[in-house]
Amino acid sequence: MDRDRILLTPGPLTTTLRTRLAMLRDWGSWDGDFIALTAQVRQSLLRIIHGADSHVVVPLQGSGTFSVEAAVATVVPRDGHVLVLDNGAYCKRAARLTTLMGRECTVLPFNESAPVEPAALDAALAANAGITHVLLVHCETGAGVLNPLAQVAEVCRRRGRGLIVDAMSSFGALPIDAREIRFDALVAASGKCLEGVPGMGFVFLRKAIVEGCAGNSQSLAMDLHDQHRYMEQTGQWRFTPPTHVLAALAEALAQFQEEGGQPARLARYTDNYRTLVDGMARLEFMPFLDARVQAPIIVTFHAPGDPRYAFKDFNAGARAHGFLLYPGKLTQVETFRVGCIGAIGRNEMQQAVHAVELTLRELGIASGAPALQQRREG
Repeated sequence: MDRDRILLTPGPLTTTLRTRLAMLRDWGSWDGDFIALTAQVRQSLLRIIHGADSHVVVPLQGSGTFSVEAAVATVVPRDGHVLVLDNGAYCKRAARLTTLMGRECTVLPFNESAPVEPAALDAALAANAGITHVLLVHCETGAGVLNPLAQVAEVCRRRGRGLIVDAMSSFGALPIDAREIRFDALVAASGKCLEGVPGMGFVFLRKAIVEGCAGNSQSLAMDLHDQHRYMEQTGQWRFTPPTHVLAALAEALAQFQEEGGQPARLARYTDNYRTLVDGMARLEFMPFLDARVQAPIIVTFHAPGDPRYAFKDFNAGARAHGFLLYPGKLTQVETFRVGCIGAIGRNEMQQAVHAVELTLRELGIASGAPALQQRREG
């Protein structure tokens, strides 16, 4: 092939040449230029959520899950009690890591095809005064559901409970305004909608709670309070930073602003989503979610009902034509997922649909219609 394969996944993502070239320089972690770069990135991140007055941002080495774990361990006291709103695989992961951090955890389950319900949260908090914090996954990419952040945040504010938001797949694309939405911690990462490379997470912490977080974490490496304190004092990371990842993120953030920031990125991803869904509909593929609850981040499709379909072969075919898809994350229904994010646009999405069409033809599959629909039409 004469180009890299396009990554139609929820991360890592396809990045621009400018972003990749930014990683060609080596940086000294204590050097003044790198300290300035760290400060620049932190300021840029705060501007995206209009959070300079209300929040600090603490970067952390590792994948986004590292930072979710760090946020729980830092923000929630050791005798705290976390209620996890669960409508998918990443919610379940958040509940598991909360338990492993030694915090009491209660899971409030919802259907994976629907958003979580603020009224149900309100009732759960009214019934259990011991719950100290709520954990919400903003965009649950197990299925692609967009959860109602503003409404959940309002319930938590009114009930006087802390809110931790996993905004991994939404930050930078979907609007989040710290002036309007109250949260104690919001977690995102370099390799998602900002279109950097993987390897660094970051957590926005509400200024009013930062000092109260001292001593909460049972981990040295993941203590966000300690990381923040050290950065404020020295400008440096406590331990070896992901220098090349940060440099790539700085370049990605520059391109983010050049494009027009969050509104422009959402517009491009929404166009990607529409191009994908309309093209796949022509091949008779059916999205798993109702369009009213679908975020334009990643789309889950029902697997074709044709007995010749197997994801392994289907994925290999798409890969041969230049596109990497993602397996389904649901337990009850066979699906696959296609991402709409990354440094791609309408042309790439049209080409992806064409790659799927070619793959179906090569596998001898006449239609992408799911089994239920094929039985109904038969």
